[in-house]
Amino acid sequence: MSPRMPDWDYLQPFTLDSIVQADDIDGLNHTNNAVYVKWCEQVAWAHSVSLGLDLEAYRRLDRAMAITHSEYHYLQASREGDKVVIATWIVNWDRRLTMQRRFQIVRVDDGVTLLRGGMRFACIEMSSGRPRRLPAEFIAGYGPAVCDVDDNAIIR
Repeated sequence: MSPRMPDWDYLQPFTLDSIVQADDIDGLNHTNNAVYVKWCEQVAWAHSVSLGLDLEAYRRLDRAMAITHSEYHYLQASREGDKVVIATWIVNWDRRLTMQRRFQIVRVDDGVTLLRGGMRFACIEMSSGRPRRLPAEFIAGYGPAVCDVDDNAIIR
C-alpha cells in the first residue's frame, strides 16, 4: 500500500516523523498513550527551536512558555512498526501572556488521524515561575508561525 498524504486540520503544519518502536507498545499491544504525549512535546519543542527559541534563548531571556493545560483525543491505535507524522500549529495567542498549540498525529500508510490534541501555555519568568508578558523576542519568533483559528477550544 502506498502512503497517503495526510488530511491536515490546518495549513502548513510543522512536522516530525517517527516509527512506533517495540518499547512504545503497552499491554494492550498498541502504542502507549504516554508515547503520544511525548511525541506532542517533542514536536512542540522542535518547532520552537526551529523558530529560534531554544532553551538557551529561554535562559538568556529568563522566560519560558510553560504548559498550563493539555488535552488529547485518542482516535485510533497504532502498532509496532507503524510510521507516523506528528504535526503542530500555534493558534489563538494573545501576544501578551498565553498561546495555544494544536496537534495531529497521522499514520503514514493509510492517512488515518490517530490523535488530536492541544496545549495551552503561559509565559513565565524562569527564575521565579511567575507569569510574565511575552518578551519582544517571543513575539518576533512565535508570531509569524501563528495559524489564525476562530474558535477557542483546545482541540478542534
